[in-house]
Amino acid sequence: MSSPVSFPQKSGPRLWPARRRWKVVLIVLIIFLLLIGAGLAYGYWSLQRDLPTTEGTLTLSGLRQSVTIYRDKNGVPHIKAKNMHDLFMAQGFITAQARMFQMDLSRRQASGTLSEVVGEATVERDKLFRTLGLRRWAKKSLPIYSEHAQDVLQWYADGVNAYIGRAEEIGTLPVEFRILGYEPDPWSPVDSLTIGKYMAYTLGGHWEGQAFRYYLVEHFPEKKAMALFPSYPDDAPTILQAIRANPLDIEKSFASVVTPNPFNGSNNWVVSGEKTASGKPYLANDPHLGLATPSIWYETNLVTPDVNVSGVIFAGVPGIIVGHNQYIAWGVTNVGPDVQDLYIEKRNPDNPHEFLYKDEWYNAKVISENIRVKGGKVIPFDVTITRHGPIVSEFAHDDHPDTALAMKWTALQPTTELQAVLKFMKAKNWDEFKEALTYFQVPAQNFVFASKNGTIAYRANGLIPIRKNGDSLLPVPGWTDKYEWTGFIPWNELPTVVNPDEGFIATANNKVTPDDYPYHISNVWAEPYRIERIRHVLSSQDTFTVKDMKDLQFDHENLRAKEFLPVLLPELMKADGHLREIDQKVIELLKSWIHEDDKDLAAPLVFNLWMRNFDDVLFEEQMDKEMMELFTNKTQAVDHMIREAAKGAAGPWMEENGGFSKVAYAAFKLAVDRAVKLQGDNPETWQWGEFHEVPFHHPLSAVKPLNLLFDPDSNPVSGSCVTVNATCWDTKTGEVDHGPAWRTVIDMASPQESWNVVTPGQSGHVLSKWYDDQVNEWVNGRYHLTSTVESDFSRNSEHLLLKPGKTAGN
Repeated sequence: MSSPVSFPQKSGPRLWPARRRWKVVLIVLIIFLLLIGAGLAYGYWSLQRDLPTTEGTLTLSGLRQSVTIYRDKNGVPHIKAKNMHDLFMAQGFITAQARMFQMDLSRRQASGTLSEVVGEATVERDKLFRTLGLRRWAKKSLPIYSEHAQDVLQWYADGVNAYIGRAEEIGTLPVEFRILGYEPDPWSPVDSLTIGKYMAYTLGGHWEGQAFRYYLVEHFPEKKAMALFPSYPDDAPTILQAIRANPLDIEKSFASVVTPNPFNGSNNWVVSGEKTASGKPYLANDPHLGLATPSIWYETNLVTPDVNVSGVIFAGVPGIIVGHNQYIAWGVTNVGPDVQDLYIEKRNPDNPHEFLYKDEWYNAKVISENIRVKGGKVIPFDVTITRHGPIVSEFAHDDHPDTALAMKWTALQPTTELQAVLKFMKAKNWDEFKEALTYFQVPAQNFVFASKNGTIAYRANGLIPIRKNGDSLLPVPGWTDKYEWTGFIPWNELPTVVNPDEGFIATANNKVTPDDYPYHISNVWAEPYRIERIRHVLSSQDTFTVKDMKDLQFDHENLRAKEFLPVLLPELMKADGHLREIDQKVIELLKSWIHEDDKDLAAPLVFNLWMRNFDDVLFEEQMDKEMMELFTNKTQAVDHMIREAAKGAAGPWMEENGGFSKVAYAAFKLAVDRAVKLQGDNPETWQWGEFHEVPFHHPLSAVKPLNLLFDPDSNPVSGSCVTVNATCWDTKTGEVDHGPAWRTVIDMASPQESWNVVTPGQSGHVLSKWYDDQVNEWVNGRYHLTSTVESDFSRNSEHLLLKPGKTAGN
């Protein structure tokens, strides 16, 4: 038998046949895809598991009786309880179901404990809020609340903690906690009050402007410095001398400060029944705050046998802060008063904890604040508090200069805003509502009011200080009693209007008092574009419909453009020899524009970039970049310069840059060049909305690629910072980050109903159908109807029953 044929073996690796190789590759690829699919499936299952229970029955330890929750098609919870204890406990539980991560982040931000869960990136922010001591003052506020209000805070906290306990037990805390690797601490009444104090901070008090003007006085000749003041200081010689004699490194001191957005504001108005189709008053309100995911607002309806109130609240706070019941409706905008003063303190060179006052050294209070950082590191940090308030000029530094700045602020004392909120819910008329306002102290707000009986009213309400001397334009000497506060504007003398003859009342962060009002309120008001447009519309006809109110909230007419284009375009003609072909095309677009900041038009892109570029031309080369962050009244300053230049009085900033015409063209050229870079060299195809988009960023979206998971799709939007539909944008990116996160319109002929939109949606859970379902409504000026009538809100709703017993479910 012959032996089989054998072939000599080659050295080296053995090769598989091509068909087998492809088979192996295919198997590996399939396994890889299966693993990815399994990972995605697990991730989806994990996110889906976190969604709260919104139907069926849950038991809740501590309830006295059953509570029924109806979530309507827009995710608005209608909480129906038989008593107040159960109502607020259920509100805490239901709000935590939808917004627990947001609630925890809010209290950490305000308390200065973000670094515990984020890391060193937020240490400077924590130092600032430890210095201000919002949580310290929230703790001191709690004992002065009524027994009932303290009970409400505790009941609400009990509800939140019932959610936390069960969610931890069954592993259904929101995914953000797992990403950051921690679990929330139990909720307390002080947490709710601390969030309230933080809202006072976000609505500002103008200390940044004082610090900026200090910088101006130190670094620029008096004429140039004063050109950027909103008005001339009453006590200028004395204060300027004190500043120059006691210099402070203001750039270093405030280099890492976290400032509230200067565009935080709002619109509200009420219209008498004599001017409405229904014969009863209308109320409209659209508070302007940060636009993010989730919304700063949470729409809720609270129902007991004695109360039926609906509106919005900050997640983490009980009650309804702005809304309506079956008798009244109320809305708010920010007064923007001067309630923060910086005091120049002289420190004892031999003892850094002693400060001069009336020729004597006295001991400041020093509080040790250990800042825990994720990973175990602890950063020791001392807060120094003088007789005027905390030293804020060195919160991020360890040095001890001879001079420092301390802040005095109305919020740094015990206050009782929640007590007012609880009284709003039960008020039936203007007298009862006005009495409730006696408890609302910080921040000062413009309240508008409408009632079923036909009354419309307005009140600027809150603590607004009276000063011995000075007008809050500049930091003042702290070593004398010359600049102390002597009290607050008497409550019965705060600006108030009831049933005016013109048939409406409107506010838009504008100046609210005549020149002869005997008390100082503010040096800086919002430019009048929004209020002038609102007043023009409300004066333009005899009768209005609810649709007219919605249309006005979504109005895009740019009165800034209407005022300045006739002034600025002729100045460009003076640069005719320098105009490029594309400049001329853009000028023609601007000439034919009807001043609507429409997202589909080219002209708003150029005009809004043009106005922002005045800042760069006038200030960029001369001012420190960090200090520009404190220049919160740039819009007012630039607009004033343009008005004065148009009268032939170009100030020093214009003159040093070649005069009005050269500044106008330089800013225009920058705007055109940027538009070309952004959208090509054909102006006919440019669109404002392609640049001016709203992304609704989630707090974790800064960590790429988490933005792909948490951020809703970005949408082009109309409007701008100066239109009634105030969609304010980031100068660098064009992203819209401030605006009316909530819009509401109420006809008091049907006070059980309101037209609302909360963007991006009600839920903080990324897979919830209510996560970003209201974005399209908000972008396009549409609303949903919320009813407080059970036969309405129970229809087509998701029905959850909370029963007394051991807490179960999430």
